[in-house]
Amino acid sequence: MDPKRAVIIGYDAISPLGIDLEAQWGAALAGQSGVGPLTRFTPAADFPVKIAGQVPDIDHLPHPFLKPREQARWPSPIFKYALLTVDRALARSALVITPQLAPRVAITYSSAVGGLDAVLDADRKLTAHGTLPLPCANPNACINMVTGKVSMHTGATGPIMSTITACATGVTSMITGAMLLAQDQADVVLCGAVDFALVAPIVAGFATMNGAYTPKEGQPDEDPAHASRPFSIHRRGFVVSEGAGCIILAGEAFARAHGLAYDLAIGGWSMTSDAHHFVAPHLDTVRRCIQESIVRAGLAPGDLDAVNAHAAATRVGDKVEYDALKAVFGKRLPPVTANKSLIGHAMGASSAIESIFTFLGMRDGLLPPTINYQADPDLPIDCVAEGRRKVSQTHVLKNAFGFGGCNACIVFERIK
Repeated sequence: MDPKRAVIIGYDAISPLGIDLEAQWGAALAGQSGVGPLTRFTPAADFPVKIAGQVPDIDHLPHPFLKPREQARWPSPIFKYALLTVDRALARSALVITPQLAPRVAITYSSAVGGLDAVLDADRKLTAHGTLPLPCANPNACINMVTGKVSMHTGATGPIMSTITACATGVTSMITGAMLLAQDQADVVLCGAVDFALVAPIVAGFATMNGAYTPKEGQPDEDPAHASRPFSIHRRGFVVSEGAGCIILAGEAFARAHGLAYDLAIGGWSMTSDAHHFVAPHLDTVRRCIQESIVRAGLAPGDLDAVNAHAAATRVGDKVEYDALKAVFGKRLPPVTANKSLIGHAMGASSAIESIFTFLGMRDGLLPPTINYQADPDLPIDCVAEGRRKVSQTHVLKNAFGFGGCNACIVFERIK
């Protein structure tokens, strides 16, 4: 036993596949898509994006943490969804944050986009009617406010920080949590990420930069469920999505001493910066990130049983990730799953949700399929395209890459 090793004691997620975690997992294994028509706002006829991965509404659920008056002050959906995943992950862990424990509980639960929807709504009202923003507008838009609200809700008073690395935010949150445990700055860390980026100018901006999925010019609209297709020869960009995921880490000695169950740990990790381009990934630094995470886990590439890929379904991104994996693994590249084919791209929350799907796969010895796949001769990859596959998994690599050249890779280990 490594007393400071980060073990995973609880987790929960909400994604376009549903609210209940086990139901989402069942849908993922069945190859169901959470992508459908965009209804979060009403797009104009000439709006370039018509589809999205939207999560179900949760207002019918009891929210002791966001009563109606409180909800009015925190209108951005990031808060209620984040706090719900935190509550349920804590319940799963059986951990109680007492006043005595609170100073040793850190928070790295973050967001890549934050509550920009609230300040954009305030701007529209100011422009159209001269209505001054409500006092809650700026706090909703503070990028670190999710972390702060998690602290206020749970009473945790240990180190708190927002680990914002664009679409790698969820994995970076866990890596930072593991660092805090290793440095004895905390006994428990509430990690994860939430993002609700289905806001008109953000979605349109992804389209104008050729990132978001748009149908081929002159071709009829496709079934939304078929639009997200990582590693596929007919991939056309990512489907903008939303969601939230919470992962609770604890030092192994603390977990044992407090009778907290665990069977997964963080084996190794790496973070690198491309120093190359604001959105296009760079092969050398992506490859190094993958390789370093495996080495720091004390493993050789052949010891990995599976890879949960970043795989946003962009032409350049998927090719660089494949080339990096091939450079590290050679002819022994294990099965590679791409969960974004099922749920779209939930920005910073994507790697948190996908990590939780990885945990469930390691638990059950199953890999969910990568749907909508058509082989690309430039990317000869086993991406579990035939349907769910039974694979015993002791070590799994999770990749996450973000705008600005933020790379974060982590190896999860199943403790036998």
